[in-house]
Amino acid sequence: MGLHVVIDGYNLIRQSDRLSAAEDVSTEQGREALLDLLIQYKKVKSHKITVVFDAAHGNSLAENKIRQRGITVIFSRQGELADDVIKRMAAKERERVIVVTSDHDIVNFALQRGATAIDSPEFEAKLNMASYAAGKGVDADDADKGWSETTKKKGPARRLSKRKRKSRIKINKL
Repeated sequence: MGLHVVIDGYNLIRQSDRLSAAEDVSTEQGREALLDLLIQYKKVKSHKITVVFDAAHGNSLAENKIRQRGITVIFSRQGELADDVIKRMAAKERERVIVVTSDHDIVNFALQRGATAIDSPEFEAKLNMASYAAGKGVDADDADKGWSETTKKKGPARRLSKRKRKSRIKINKL
C-alpha cells in the first residue's frame, strides 16, 4: 500500500518564506519552485504526489490534470476551489492519503474521513530534509535517526490512540 501525498499548492507556497518569495516575482515561478522541491523529494521518497491549485477564476469548465516529471498537478475547474478537489480525493482514498495543508477546514474533513493530515510548515521541513539528503547522498531515513533509547522503560504504558498511532506512522514515512 503506497502513500498518496495530496498537497494544497498555494497554501504550501504561501506558508513558506522561500516559496512565497518566488511567488512574489510571479505566480508561475512560485509553482515551479514548489514543483522543483517536490521533484527532489520524490527522488528520495517514492510516494505518489498530487499538487492541487485553485483555478476557480479561470475559464476552464473541466478539471485540468498535468503530469510533470512524476508529479500530478491538478488545477480545479471554474467555480470550484482546490479545497473541494482535495476533500473529494480525501473522501475517495481515505487511509491511503496524506493531506498537506494548514487549512483547518480541510484538515478536519480529512481526519473525519480517516485520512492523515500534516500542516504545511512541517511538510516543508521534510521537503528540506529530503533535498539535503539528496544533495549529500545520505539516505533520508538515516538523517531522521538520532538518539536511540538504551534502557527499557518500566511502568504503565502511555499509549496513543490507535488512530493517532497510525497517523504518526504515516507521517514518519514522509
